[in-house]
Amino acid sequence: QVQLVESGGGLVQPGGSLRLSCAASGFTLDYYAIGWFRQAPGKEREGVSCISSRDGSTYYKDSVKGRFTISRDNAKNTVYLQMNSLKPEDTAVYYCAAVRKLFNLCSITWSYDYWGQGTQVTVSS
Repeated sequence: QVQLVESGGGLVQPGGSLRLSCAASGFTLDYYAIGWFRQAPGKEREGVSCISSRDGSTYYKDSVKGRFTISRDNAKNTVYLQMNSLKPEDTAVYYCAAVRKLFNLCSITWSYDYWGQGTQVTVSS
């Protein structure tokens, strides 16, 4: 069974850090670009970051550049999103998604094949 499972969300104070994990089962991530998306209450889902399948090229939404870092460990079939200097506006449900594209680039505008169930991130004092 193909599955993506996010973990690592929680409640953190402004300025704090969290590391989200996205673990794949039922398929190997080697040939897949991975994206992280988020959806805040009352807002549309937005792409936050992605990482390519071939060379690990990355993309970040402007508002998270310099604060978030995406990485992948193909041996563990897992992708991570390290989030530092968190702000209240980062509060959302975070989802990871996978799309089979063997490129040296990634895009959050692609139509992703598999999605996780999401993990809640709340940044509040």
